[in-house]
Amino acid sequence: MPRVGLRTLLKRCLISNSPIFVQNLFCFIANLSLHSIAKIGNGPIDGPIGVQNLFCINDSIFVPNLFCIIAKLEGIFRKNGGIIMPIKRVLSTGRFPVKIYTDDIESEATQQLHELSTLPFIHKHVAAMPDVHLGIGATIGSVIPTKGAIIPAAVGVDLGCGMAAVQLSLKASDLPDNLYGIRSQIEEAVPVGFNQHENPVLESSLLKQMKEQLDELLQKHPTLLKMKKHFDDWQLQVGTLGSGNHFIEVCLDENQAIWVMLHSGSRGLGNLIGRYFIAVAKKDMEKWFISLPNKDLAYFPQGTEHFNDYWQAVMWAQEYARVNREEMMRLILEALSHVDLPPFEITGEAISCHHNYVALENHYKSNIYLTRKGAISARTGEWGIIPGSMGTKSYIVKGKGNPESFCSCSHGAGRRMGRKEAKRRFSTEDMITQTQGVECRKDEGVIDEIPAAYKPIDEVMENQNDLVEIVHTLKQVVCIKG
Repeated sequence: MPRVGLRTLLKRCLISNSPIFVQNLFCFIANLSLHSIAKIGNGPIDGPIGVQNLFCINDSIFVPNLFCIIAKLEGIFRKNGGIIMPIKRVLSTGRFPVKIYTDDIESEATQQLHELSTLPFIHKHVAAMPDVHLGIGATIGSVIPTKGAIIPAAVGVDLGCGMAAVQLSLKASDLPDNLYGIRSQIEEAVPVGFNQHENPVLESSLLKQMKEQLDELLQKHPTLLKMKKHFDDWQLQVGTLGSGNHFIEVCLDENQAIWVMLHSGSRGLGNLIGRYFIAVAKKDMEKWFISLPNKDLAYFPQGTEHFNDYWQAVMWAQEYARVNREEMMRLILEALSHVDLPPFEITGEAISCHHNYVALENHYKSNIYLTRKGAISARTGEWGIIPGSMGTKSYIVKGKGNPESFCSCSHGAGRRMGRKEAKRRFSTEDMITQTQGVECRKDEGVIDEIPAAYKPIDEVMENQNDLVEIVHTLKQVVCIKG
């Protein structure tokens, strides 16, 4: 996003007929805190002041004093390379505002956000990340703070879906000229799509512990057992990739260091748990005669039996997803040790983050339930992973702890079009062109994941430069899709 001086912004506002530009400028200045830097009338400004206060000032002194303030501020902002206005739009049509970090959003997604903002238990506002787009149940890329309730469809069905990444001691020069051997070795070690392991790969004591916790939930909700023919397959799916947009990549960073990065979630059982409790919430709304703008916004009020059961179930699924990624990473590194590479080790700490989940957090001095549907936590100094598409860059980042985004940032590039539209519009030739230099599938089965189906990742990163700091820029050389 271009950076300009504050005086320039105001001048554009004064001569502009664009309501959106005026609204954005108003929102920006309204969030400034000016501390004793100018005089209005006979008294100094003491403490925070926003544009809404300035408009209360007598017209004859408003403009000169505002320009005086801007002139004094301009030098301060110039030191940081100009003004950054990450919040591109504020939706104020509901009970609570929605702060949107992009102009690239479909009307259907805007309607979803509006419906969400009408709910009475939203805390402060809803935040929509730069990769926001239409989703099932709720808008993908939305950060939803709630007090005393959780919306299961907003959390979604791929419970705990997220990312993991490690940097290796290897360099690009250590890779063989032909990378197919690396790809095939990983595909042999980690089942993809609907495939699973023949025997559990998870350590037996941990598997037993997870089974005991799950059995406690199943005693309360035996219907879950009837929803899946081979229910115990969840034990064989630990350490598997799944399908859709899940992937494994071998990448190079800006220093030619090799990284392994992967994206997956809680597999079939997480999906089953999500679907089951979404249906339960909808039935509860009907039972209590609660009318909603959209049935997908059905919720569990805190303190009810189903709320407690859902919390237990979703915490289990989110942990299952984390363990699944951990086991996959172990299997991948073991597979790489069997190809023609020098001995290697992990350098630095392993990074892992959910991006479809709910957590109990504190924001604006209140303990709330925060749902990140396609967003990651970005507290100050917290490591995160923001992947692009299968032919573009990805980023290892550190959070800046921005309170307006509820210490969150985007979870990726975000889809620009649906899967059916991508398959209709693009061919295998397009896939080959857009994934040049990447060892990956390039057939009809993965056209829906073509890079052009996603938003430009550079634009997404530019729109959140006050949410995260880029530490490493990655580019894949091997990509394995589910």
